[in-house]
Amino acid sequence: MSNLLSSIFWNIDPEIFHIGGFGLRYYTLCFMFGFFLSYIILLKIFTKEGKSQDLLDKLTIYIFIGTVLGARLGHCLFYEFSYYKDHLLEMILPIRYINGHLTFTGYQGLASHGGAIGNIIALSLYCRKNKINFWWVGDRLVIVTALTGALIRTGNFFNSEIIGRPSDLPWAVVFARVDNVSRHPAQLYEAIGYLLIFILLLTLYKQGKHQKPALLFGVFLVTVFGLRFIVEFLKENQESFENSMTFNMGQLLSIPFVLIGLYLIFRNKANQADLGKAKQGIK
Repeated sequence: MSNLLSSIFWNIDPEIFHIGGFGLRYYTLCFMFGFFLSYIILLKIFTKEGKSQDLLDKLTIYIFIGTVLGARLGHCLFYEFSYYKDHLLEMILPIRYINGHLTFTGYQGLASHGGAIGNIIALSLYCRKNKINFWWVGDRLVIVTALTGALIRTGNFFNSEIIGRPSDLPWAVVFARVDNVSRHPAQLYEAIGYLLIFILLLTLYKQGKHQKPALLFGVFLVTVFGLRFIVEFLKENQESFENSMTFNMGQLLSIPFVLIGLYLIFRNKANQADLGKAKQGIK
């Protein structure tokens, strides 16, 4: 009882307002605000580096579709495949059959790893279509992706989802819409972490590190998914099948991204070392 009294009590309605069949949720607001801020920041970067706003507008469409579609399919395939393999239409449409009736539910279930894969595919298609270097865009896009991630995790907090394990820390939160247990605010741990990563990447960009292709992209992968791997230890598992696993699905999916990020960083350092030797005439 004393733990409950010392915890932060959280019982916010996820919906800001509801009119007819439409309801605006804090999660949606955070998601859209993340895209809006990302656009503003990237517009400054594109303008500074002589790229047209038209290129950015096209990129925004590609990334929005890649994020939503990738995150949705990622959730269905990685976390609830046993259900969605028999309900393929529900993977891509915001509907679900409940008690024999077709019900509009919105996209309840998005996976960040799927969103990351969707982003990479969308970015590849965008660069190929517009004949622009993948790393030029990618090294700048990851800066705002970290910021958007922070806002999305804030939206998860408003939804009282992706909750943490029980805790008696002073900042533990009771998610009253879930249960009366004091828990780690794991969503906020990630949100704060992603915000710091955004600041790090923006600082590296201003220091000129973006001139080393794939470096910022690699730093993003290592820090974001490394943080995700660690915070997962403080979260409740998303699906019951994860309870028997040493590492949950979120952690297993994070490992390849971290390894790719490390490869990009060390490859970059190796290339710089080779370039330095070449300038000095060393073989």
